[in-house]
This record gives sequence, C-alpha cells and structure tokens, in this order.
Amino acid sequence: MFSGLSAFPLTPLNESEIDEAAFVRQVERLADAGVDSICALGSTGSYAYLTRAERARIAQLAVRHAGDVPVIVGIGALRTRDVLNLAQDAQQAGASGVLLAPVSYQKLSHDEVFGLFEDVTRSLSVPLCVYDNPGTTHFEFSDELHGRIAQLPHVASIKIPPPPADPAAARARIERLRALVPAHVTIGVSGDASAATGLLAGCDAWYSVMAGVFPRVPLAITRAAQAGNAQEARRLSDRLAPLWALFGQYGSLRVIATAAELRGLVSAPSLPLPVKSLEGEVRQRIAAMLDELDVA
Repeated sequence: MFSGLSAFPLTPLNESEIDEAAFVRQVERLADAGVDSICALGSTGSYAYLTRAERARIAQLAVRHAGDVPVIVGIGALRTRDVLNLAQDAQQAGASGVLLAPVSYQKLSHDEVFGLFEDVTRSLSVPLCVYDNPGTTHFEFSDELHGRIAQLPHVASIKIPPPPADPAAARARIERLRALVPAHVTIGVSGDASAATGLLAGCDAWYSVMAGVFPRVPLAITRAAQAGNAQEARRLSDRLAPLWALFGQYGSLRVIATAAELRGLVSAPSLPLPVKSLEGEVRQRIAAMLDELDVA
C-alpha cells in the first residue's frame, strides 16, 4: 500500500456542500486507472477546511468506491483530541491506512510532534504514514525525529519533501534517512516535479497531486522508475515541466483544481473559500497546456 503511486484526489466543494458525485467519479477513475493507493483528505483534498462529519463522509465514499485499491485517509488536525476522533472515523469507514501531518497554529517542538504520533499510534489498528509537509505545516522534521517516530507501532511510511535535484545528492539524502528507520518503513516522495528523481534515488512511493486527477502519466513515470528505466522516467517527467512550473508559481492545489474544472471533472468553484482556482490569463494557459500535453 505504501509503495508505487499513491493518488491524492480533490474534495470538490462549494460553500454549501461537497460535490459527492464528482468525488466518487474521481475515486472510480483512479481505481480504474490502476493506481497503487488512493489518499483521500490529503492537502489536495482540502482536509483542513472540512468538518469532522464531512471528513467522515469522504472517507466512507472513498472506501466504498475504490474497489480493491487501498484507501489512505488524512487525519491531521490542530488538537490531538481531534486527530484521535478522525483516526477512529477513518478506521470505522474501512480505511486501509491513515496519513498524519503535524498541523499547528502555535509552532510545535520536536518533542510535541513526537508526543502527537505516540498518542495517535497507540490507538491505531491500521498503518500510518508520516506526512512531512513543511510548506503547509511550517514544521520541519529532522531525520533523527523521523527515526524516533518510525520506531512507534503502526508507522509504515514517511512522506518526505522533494529531495535535491542532483541524482547523487538525492540518493545520499534517501540513504541517510533509510539508515535511521526500520526496514519495514517505506519512504515516499512528494512534490510532483521531484518524483522521478526521488523514485530513481530509492524512494518506494510517489505521493502525487497530479495523479489524483490525471493518473495516466504519473503511472507511466512510476512504472518506468520501478523497472529501472531512468531515461524514460525522466523523459516523461521533463515533458511536464510547464505543469511543474505552474505548481511552483501558483501552488499545486490551485493549478490541479483549475485543470479539473477545465476538463469537466469537477464543477467550478471547487475549492473552499478563501482559496480559489485560477482565472484570467493563467487559466487560459492551463487550458492550452492540457491540450498540448494530452494529460488524462
């Protein structure tokens, strides 16, 4: 489950309700494509903007419509009490695993983050992926902290930020972390532009924004890397450079939501205010880019 391609679908919504039908279509589309896992309620799924009841509903829908594909559910929240409740909801929905980021308003210490994972893993019956996403949580894990957390029960994977662009430096970075965690704990790369580099450097998984909406090319990149075909994996990734550039400029959530709206996969608006998809000239650029790259 915590290897290969993990697709992070959008949670399409407006200010009054979640578009459940559009969410279900996304999940079924990903299952049909053959992704290795589906992660509902990641950052691409706007988990931080949803109520507990809305998150429980999304978890239920994801599990119900994913077929044989394992479903991972994000359980990050500001308070440990709420994380524990969300973990319970995810497990009751039938999730195969959970994803936890150390969400905070007050800056957390390393001991506080370790305590969060210690409290949560104590109550789990499914495996957990550590969500290392400093761009949204503003918390930076050290490799040593990852090593401590990885010893806890049920910890099965670590989702790391993009590694260095240089292949040798990327491999060295992965090897340093690998030496500190148990052999059963996988390492997954996030940051879609760096996925090919991370997979070729030894990462076990790609936790992907793009794959949550357009899984075909991310699957091809992942399978090429798994087969040791570095040239093909890099070629396919490099072809998506215009998309990666937009991710970097506007944020992957806004860009991928805009793309999904343009392709009719979700209705507009699809993001929780005050967050908005992109309009004007950049929206036109995305439309042209989708046609040029022939993503699906």
